[in-house]
Amino acid sequence: MDKVINKEEETVNESGLNFVEQEIAADLAAGKNGGRLNTRFPPEPNGYLHIGHAKAFIMDFGAAEKFGGTCNLRFDDTNPQKEDMEYVNAIKEDIHWLGYDWGDRLYYASDYFPKLYELAVRLIKEGKAYVDEQTSEEIARQKGTPTQPGTPSPYRDRPVEENLDLFERMNKGEFDEGSMVLRAKIDMASDNMHFRDPIMYRIIKTPHWRTGDTWKVYPMYDFAHGQSDYFEGVTHSICTLEFVPHRPLYEHFVKELADESYCPRQIEFNRLNLTYTVMSKRKLLQLVKEGLVNGWDDPRMPTLKGLRRRGYTPSSIKDFVNRIGYTRYEALNHIELLEHSVREDLNKTATRVSVIQNPVKLVLENYPEGQTETMVMDNNPENPAEGTHEMPFSRELWIERDDFMENPPKKFFRLSPDKEVRLKGAYIIKCTGVVKDEDGNITEIRATYDPDTRSGLPGADRKVKGTLHWVSVPTAVDAEIRDYDSLFSVENPGAFDGDFRELINPDSLKVRDNAKIEPWLAERVKAGDNYQFQRLGYYVVDPDTTADHIVFNKTVGLKDTWAKIAQKN
Repeated sequence: MDKVINKEEETVNESGLNFVEQEIAADLAAGKNGGRLNTRFPPEPNGYLHIGHAKAFIMDFGAAEKFGGTCNLRFDDTNPQKEDMEYVNAIKEDIHWLGYDWGDRLYYASDYFPKLYELAVRLIKEGKAYVDEQTSEEIARQKGTPTQPGTPSPYRDRPVEENLDLFERMNKGEFDEGSMVLRAKIDMASDNMHFRDPIMYRIIKTPHWRTGDTWKVYPMYDFAHGQSDYFEGVTHSICTLEFVPHRPLYEHFVKELADESYCPRQIEFNRLNLTYTVMSKRKLLQLVKEGLVNGWDDPRMPTLKGLRRRGYTPSSIKDFVNRIGYTRYEALNHIELLEHSVREDLNKTATRVSVIQNPVKLVLENYPEGQTETMVMDNNPENPAEGTHEMPFSRELWIERDDFMENPPKKFFRLSPDKEVRLKGAYIIKCTGVVKDEDGNITEIRATYDPDTRSGLPGADRKVKGTLHWVSVPTAVDAEIRDYDSLFSVENPGAFDGDFRELINPDSLKVRDNAKIEPWLAERVKAGDNYQFQRLGYYVVDPDTTADHIVFNKTVGLKDTWAKIAQKN
């Protein structure tokens, strides 16, 4: 079971380098590969990138930047049954969004299909590969177990010429999918299961989105990956820990091409796992296809598109990855730390605005009817250089329904009968009563204001314990608020043995369609802009926003739960 990280791990040495960077620095100092550094990020174009992929390519591109090297973007497009140009374009967009660029170093595994095929033919000729006609189930059984050696395939010793003929005919499409595979002849008794005659090629008759019908056989990851690294001049193949058992096979195949003058090196680090989140691409695809979320960019998804739509910033994601670091053991990281990172970032940059999510009308009985004043609001107290904006004030205002209680508990410092509070940036008011409908629901709150307590006047120094945000009724603009929470209701849904869909949080999305926003905000909304709603949290303008329908997504609340978790541990 994954360890839950309860504090920021110490993952760097005195020089400020994590262990992967230390390995790279040592190789460069030793003059390996001529002192050259070339990393790569090799996504499969069969889905959208999630934050775990971001951790990977932050390392790939970041290490190249730090040590003056280069980083390739290479699409591992070896399975045309699952790939789509939509995913290619989305992956490029996500990498650019986080601030990285591959320049002229864009590649595809399909670029190397001719070379890989030639290498496979060479291995057949050298007696190192053979065509197997067993079913996938038979091959799996015949491989044995970790404690029992495998048994040779009945086709393992077929003649070279027969293997060459069959492999060529496989590629011409003469055989059905699944009827034959090309296997490497290595060691059926190896302690490493990956060495027990791994499959190199399988038959796929689906046309490839780049190469069309040219190929009917496609290389497996373990055969294609290391060779593609070699063809591109990659020096460091940085990947996640599940590839540790694959490393000997990576090196085995690479050495069919490489020598001491240049040889790619594989280094593994831990994956990024988050509480209350699934990171399996298969499960994420299932959520999308079954309509359990609203697409790959649903703000509840851990995809970079989902995080962007939720209002997360590139800086906050990089900060989070830097805090959790890179280690050699798997861990389950608290999502509260990710929220802490975005909260810290938005606190510095987000403009403060007044928005009422659950409005109730407040009427100031002694304020002149028809009168309007202009109040001045700070755009961001954390950065005075961002200036101020104006906000209209009138006799009738909207306030949050939760900011009033008729019979409050002792430490309720908001509005209640005969109690005073300050309206932010405006006056101190005192509640005088309420108006209710026939069912006893409060429809209006009545109050009086103290004209000597307007902000900026001497009376503004008078202290009261509560401060409420507000919006003027005559100028308020309607908006929709989408309040997002974790998609899953348990800490580690990925470890659940049953149907993970049973763990979906029924309250992961709440929609408020009667919010009231100040006019200054309504005039400026643009998809992707971040704001702090006074006293409520951080929100972002959703792409669904139109001139007649303004939509905000909740990014994160103001309360920092990470500090409490970190303190406990």
